[in-house]
Amino acid sequence: MWIEVVVNLISSLMMVVCVLVGVAFLTLMERKILGYIQVRKGPNKVGVAGVPQPFADAIKLFSSEQTYPVLSNYIMYYFCPVGSLMLSLLGWMVFPYLTFLFSFNFGLLFFLCCTSLGVYTVMIAGWASNSKYALLGGLRAVAQTISYEVSLALILFSFIFLIDSYCLGMFFYYQEYIWLIMLSLPLSLAWFASCLAETNRTPFDFAEGESELVSGFNVEYSSGGFALIFMAEYASILFMSMLFCVMFLGCDVNSLGFFVSLVGVSFIFVWVRGTLPRFRYDKLMFLAWKSFLPLSLNFLIFYVGFKLLTMSIGI
Repeated sequence: MWIEVVVNLISSLMMVVCVLVGVAFLTLMERKILGYIQVRKGPNKVGVAGVPQPFADAIKLFSSEQTYPVLSNYIMYYFCPVGSLMLSLLGWMVFPYLTFLFSFNFGLLFFLCCTSLGVYTVMIAGWASNSKYALLGGLRAVAQTISYEVSLALILFSFIFLIDSYCLGMFFYYQEYIWLIMLSLPLSLAWFASCLAETNRTPFDFAEGESELVSGFNVEYSSGGFALIFMAEYASILFMSMLFCVMFLGCDVNSLGFFVSLVGVSFIFVWVRGTLPRFRYDKLMFLAWKSFLPLSLNFLIFYVGFKLLTMSIGI
């Protein structure tokens, strides 16, 4: 028993380190791609072709002086970025290793719990700063995230009915012959758009609406606190890309193709940022409640009916 606990702890630690390194190079990839989209060079001065740039940025941020507002609720203000990163990394424990890092038979429910708790870190970070701008940014982010979590949950439930399990590993067996994106392309597009809104990315980055709110809920953060919020956001982007590949593009995590697909989906996140302008807030809510909600509900009913049909004819 103790050997299993130690092996699980070491495996989890290795995964967290790998995710953080992935986050570092995702930021480099984003800056390079945005540079080429805007017809300019990205970071290219540090080291060879700017490859160590993320580590230079991390050293610069964490060695800067930590400032905090005098009237802030200091303990909440201080620990919110830590909690945000911890929740982002905790979600990675459901990664569907075929050897099972943790035997998560309820992995999808665990994922929903982690994303729902992430809302509280944003809300408390905005409130604890004791700044009107930060509070407005936090409230907008919370309203947006809660709206799109409804669509995410309904899309997930469609596949839960289809594969008859909450375990992410089951997607591997159900996509052995055909990827689920072939059966549900509209659902995959709705899932991707909801992921953009869930991670506060362009064109849904209202939490960081510079023109209206200075910088959103993280306006009072500097140094290490800002870096931790930044890392949590990019860890969530990687996680959502991984989940997209698991659900729609096959789930063979032992193949190189899976990780190429993961990088490809992350690239689309960056591509969207370099291409699209910010949405209007009322249109964001309209899209969530009038477009994605009926679509995901219709697919849910369709998949429930499909599952009942296959059960009745004994397939």
